[in-house]
Amino acid sequence: MRETLSRLAEKERKKMGFRALFMVACAALALPVAAQQRQGPLQPPPPGTVAPSAAPAEAAKTNAPRQEASSHVTNEPTAVPVQQVIQKFTENEEEFRKERDNFTYTQIFVFQEIDEDGRPDGEYRLTSDILFTPAGKRYEKVLVAPAPTLQRITMSQQDFDDIEKVWPLVLTPGDLPKYEVKYVGRDQVDEVNTYVFDIAPLKLEKGQRYFQGRIWVEDKDLQIVKTRGKATGLLKKKEDQAFPMFETFRENIEGHYWFPTYTRADDVLHFKSGQDVHIRLSVRYQNYKRFGSTIKIGKPTQTDPEKP
Repeated sequence: MRETLSRLAEKERKKMGFRALFMVACAALALPVAAQQRQGPLQPPPPGTVAPSAAPAEAAKTNAPRQEASSHVTNEPTAVPVQQVIQKFTENEEEFRKERDNFTYTQIFVFQEIDEDGRPDGEYRLTSDILFTPAGKRYEKVLVAPAPTLQRITMSQQDFDDIEKVWPLVLTPGDLPKYEVKYVGRDQVDEVNTYVFDIAPLKLEKGQRYFQGRIWVEDKDLQIVKTRGKATGLLKKKEDQAFPMFETFRENIEGHYWFPTYTRADDVLHFKSGQDVHIRLSVRYQNYKRFGSTIKIGKPTQTDPEKP
């Protein structure tokens, strides 16, 4: 996310307030738009997912990734050598990536600017289906795209890339050479016993986006069940962008794979200009169906594309 250009211009004339146009680099603008409805605080993740930990935005002092204050990680060792655990869960991630590529699902994205009283005063929503053509090619069908009311933030292409690739992190053996992976200890997330790892990119390369933060790996089947961190990468010198700390939660389906079902962030973005913007966002992944079958997860939502 970046601070709007109008904010930078008006800042010379006023210390408070500014207006900006929200520019979305996606097909949503091609659809009819309706009046934006202001919503209250974002809801918690659906039943069946690992519960989010408390991470108040007021605690955000810098843009550096911070770990959970409420985590109770112990220094217990893994049941097998750490490198063996890493090798196995990344192999499982490769299988999971291929498996998820066979599923359709509904994605509901909500982004809110929060005022000084803790209420949303600007919002962007996008609901879309991730589908397949009869030939098996994956595509995104936008269902609902109300007129955005954001005033202080614009979303860059990097933000949309992060939503698609970084937030639902998949860490495969091919990704391992890019990261430092450090074993932290054991933790219990809801009723799930997990191994905890901190990961960070070894080197930032132009045009690449990375995850930096913490992951929780279920200690039996060695599947990632939760991630917490932020997206990072090289920025141009004149770019004034900030990226939120987020948490992604997965849910077990088909008795084996853990699919991402909910991502959330409640953070303060600190811009180089000195402006701080409190934001909340969520992404829900619902109605998973194997291409050609009827397997589902979450609560399906039916939306008339003719009445966004």
